[in-house]
Amino acid sequence: MNRSVPLIAASAALITGATLAGCTAKDNAATTTSGTNAAGAPAELTVTATDTTCELSATQGTTGANTFQITNNGNKVTEFYVYGEGERVMGEVENISPGLSRKLIVQLTEPGTYQTACKPGMVGDGIRGDFTVTGEAVKIDTEGKFKEAADSYKRYVNSQTDALIPATQVFVDAVKKGDVAAAKAQFPIARTYYERIEPVAESFPDDLDPRIDLREADVKPGDKWTGFHVLEKQLWVTGLQPDANALADQLVADVKELEAGVKDPKWTIDSTQIAGGAQGLLDEVASSKISGEEDIFSHTDLWDFNANVQGSQTAVASVRPIPDERNPDLGKRVDERFAPVEQLLEKYRDGDGFVLYDKVTDPERKALSDAIDALSKEVSQVQGVIAHQ
Repeated sequence: MNRSVPLIAASAALITGATLAGCTAKDNAATTTSGTNAAGAPAELTVTATDTTCELSATQGTTGANTFQITNNGNKVTEFYVYGEGERVMGEVENISPGLSRKLIVQLTEPGTYQTACKPGMVGDGIRGDFTVTGEAVKIDTEGKFKEAADSYKRYVNSQTDALIPATQVFVDAVKKGDVAAAKAQFPIARTYYERIEPVAESFPDDLDPRIDLREADVKPGDKWTGFHVLEKQLWVTGLQPDANALADQLVADVKELEAGVKDPKWTIDSTQIAGGAQGLLDEVASSKISGEEDIFSHTDLWDFNANVQGSQTAVASVRPIPDERNPDLGKRVDERFAPVEQLLEKYRDGDGFVLYDKVTDPERKALSDAIDALSKEVSQVQGVIAHQ
């Protein structure tokens, strides 16, 4: 994408082209077979996470939309996942910092046994427990506006993986040639395509996202560190190491695995998941990237911020006809909050890219954080509006 194109216009153009409590939640007692309570809202369960426990207010739900309100009472940043058969990620929320809460709405259309997991430190298999879903199988609306939303977003995801592969190849070719300057220049460009659709990568099993994007701070003793950030450290800090070529080849293989996954006809994504991904991208910026801990060696964080916001805006735009029909004011409020974030990011443009993040002062980072928080507050409502079918 031409980075001089305004964010809103660019996004629109792309679119067109485990300790577990054993009781049943009170809300669930009043739910219908569509997964909603008597008032028509998705059934809500609470999840209390610490560094050693993952306590749910219920281990049972009903088919349809299930809402999990996750609070992190631990000292480590955590994640929460709901897994289906074959480790398929049905829904997840990342970057829940200590003391913060996040909401996840998951469409569980078939009765059966699922698994929930809290992941203190955002690594490993997590603290797991069974989650039993009862009721008749339900069909998520996949016609009309819902089908258009899914088709539009899948086109966007495919366009990003189509660009990610050659951009990553240019990056790793420079690494393998020992051309440090060229590799440094390409590093944030290649990552842009990944950061726009990162929630999609997180939905695949086999730790695909960590293989591509794990930060050094999240590497556990004995684990093999691969992906963009280990090469980032070598380029900016240590110099290229003997394993650089192997790491480069592995990175290409992993992004190709992502491309194959999203182009598999069996891969599907519904409107609730799309909206959840939009929220997840903003949460990632607000809860961890704003501090500069993502690209800690290169300080190319603003490229990531911009990509995350672009990806969020495109995801919202793909499902926009649904909330526009159900809650027209919400879409207007979301638009009003995207605009100041875009304006702030534009302040830090430097040619086709951005200034390095270590040049951004603490007050300026606070202004970015406040704008993203205000945007996130509005985007967080989109998922609930869509899930209430």
